[in-house]
Amino acid sequence: PNARRPPTRRAPAPLAPRRGLTPVVAAIEGPGAGAGVATRAAPGEVKDIAQDWQLDFCSRPMKDERGKKMWELLICDETRSFEHSEFFPNNRINSVELAKAIDRVLVARGERPRRFKFFRSQMQTIITRACGEVGVNPLPSRRCQTMSRWLDERLETVYKTHPGYDGSAAPNMGFEGGSGPRPLPDALRGESWAFVALPLVGVKEEAEQVRANRVFGDLLEIDPTLEDDALIPGIAVYTRRAAALAGWTKGLELGGISVDFDMGTLLLDTGVSDSWQYARFRQTKELMKEAREWEEVKAAVNGLHFLAIQTDEDAETTDGFWILQDFTQAQI
Repeated sequence: PNARRPPTRRAPAPLAPRRGLTPVVAAIEGPGAGAGVATRAAPGEVKDIAQDWQLDFCSRPMKDERGKKMWELLICDETRSFEHSEFFPNNRINSVELAKAIDRVLVARGERPRRFKFFRSQMQTIITRACGEVGVNPLPSRRCQTMSRWLDERLETVYKTHPGYDGSAAPNMGFEGGSGPRPLPDALRGESWAFVALPLVGVKEEAEQVRANRVFGDLLEIDPTLEDDALIPGIAVYTRRAAALAGWTKGLELGGISVDFDMGTLLLDTGVSDSWQYARFRQTKELMKEAREWEEVKAAVNGLHFLAIQTDEDAETTDGFWILQDFTQAQI
């Protein structure tokens, strides 16, 4: 495909290498790892599918007839083509009961996903154990926008209408910040980078390359109300080892990219609690203005943005393309 680079200003900035860091990924997956189409299983059979589902297991702002807080399990795929909800009394909150409930869903669906994504880091132990019991890999992730939106819907349509709704309940647990941004390992560094942007139609074209397994990357569901000419901001990373860098980046569960104006740094969020000093820029008047404009454009499209990895500014193809979105945690 032809290059689809934005008409906005580019300001390549050096990505200074840092030595002696421990790599954070252990393997390179193929470009299309994780892509796949679910097939229906025969009765009583559970087939493995190469897709991720999203899971949430936490207390809700509701009390049962005993006056005890209610818990709920939610499971959906990333397009919400199916949804499962199940309430739990507070005396059944353990990995054994959770595993049994998940297994019932897998049997009913006839499918077992590749991974369960979840965003509540405080529930990691119980979710990880339950996932191990049913043979599904757990994945702490900020890429749970589908689940977050569903939770916000259920707050209005289910929880607030329940006779035991407790509007004074404290907000539920979510992901916890780590110890602060860490220096990026050398294996994940490019040679230069730029603030860029693409119209949404261009982002969709790049996404098709990921779906077709032609390039590394990962995708998110895009708000269908966005117009094709809406400008989507991104970060383009240039390096002669673009394919290798894209492969290593695929080993991370990317969350989003933001600008730290005080430090003149791009921050890359991964997992549910990790943050990395992805790149630096000189805090000149011009570059600070461009960084602010980039964040403003991102805010105008509800945090949607992208990361592109390619050999140079004139390359006609990308080697990696990730659709990202600032994660807004559900209200509960």
